[in-house]
Amino acid sequence: MKTNIGITEKNLASNIKHLTVVLSNAMILYIKTRKFHWNITGASFMELHKLFENQYNELEKDIDEIAERISKLGGKPIGTMKEFLKHGSLKESETNPSQKVMIEELLNDHETVIKELRNTITSIEEDTDDMGTADFLTALLQSHESKAWVLRKYTK
Repeated sequence: MKTNIGITEKNLASNIKHLTVVLSNAMILYIKTRKFHWNITGASFMELHKLFENQYNELEKDIDEIAERISKLGGKPIGTMKEFLKHGSLKESETNPSQKVMIEELLNDHETVIKELRNTITSIEEDTDDMGTADFLTALLQSHESKAWVLRKYTK
């Protein structure tokens, strides 16, 4: 049965495509944050270990909500790392960097996501009249801003 919620099929497809990028970036960032949680060492080990755990737990909840939003719009969420890497703009971390580099890398990724979300929200608001998805993405944007703010405090 087709999704009949007052948004054209074309606009639903467009928003599903946007959400697929958001989902992909969330998964890549989740995996990276979890990896850094497992591999953190040094003087601030426990503090950063817990920080990364809190952040990946929040990302895990976001991921589920993004996938469900795709389903609500009539789409099928992707689910393999190959697909996430294909659709996302973030890159995996293939090394075990220092604490400083881990924090900088996560901060840069959150800031990339924030900038992309701003553009996506504007596009959805102006082009598709999908206030539900725009509001949903605005909440995600605020969550990424909070995570970036905390990480940024470690770079000063």
